[in-house]
Amino acid sequence: MAKDKALPSLEEHAFVTLLRTADLLQRRAAQMFKQHGLSPTQYNALRILRGAGAEGLACKEVGERMINHDPDITRLLDRLEARGLMQRSRGQQDRRVIRARITPAGLDLLRRLDRPVQDFQRQLLGHMSEHRLHTLIRLLELAVLGRCREISSS
Repeated sequence: MAKDKALPSLEEHAFVTLLRTADLLQRRAAQMFKQHGLSPTQYNALRILRGAGAEGLACKEVGERMINHDPDITRLLDRLEARGLMQRSRGQQDRRVIRARITPAGLDLLRRLDRPVQDFQRQLLGHMSEHRLHTLIRLLELAVLGRCREISSS
């Protein structure tokens, strides 16, 4: 890809390309999940709850583990709970803590989505070799996660 002449630096070119790519991937994911009655954010919350197992997680922890920061995690969980995909309950040791757990219906939905999500990801990234995918992951972690940690701790 040629350097965009309107961008004054290589860093800005990389930054804009990363944002454009993320936007495209997010829009495609939204289209795919919409076919299954979910938003990408709802899918992500259910995926997190599935990984938490029977113990579930404090609602605050769900919010901290989300891919995209959602300022209103309560409303997101309300929508999932209204659909019977997750449930909340007060902690037994600390009644102030509300724990979220995925329901059997939520697990069933995720099981039905496992193959379509895997196929979708292969459709978007399957043209890249395993080596290139590992390199991409390392570069993104190095560029974004490493530098953002330095900036946030300053």
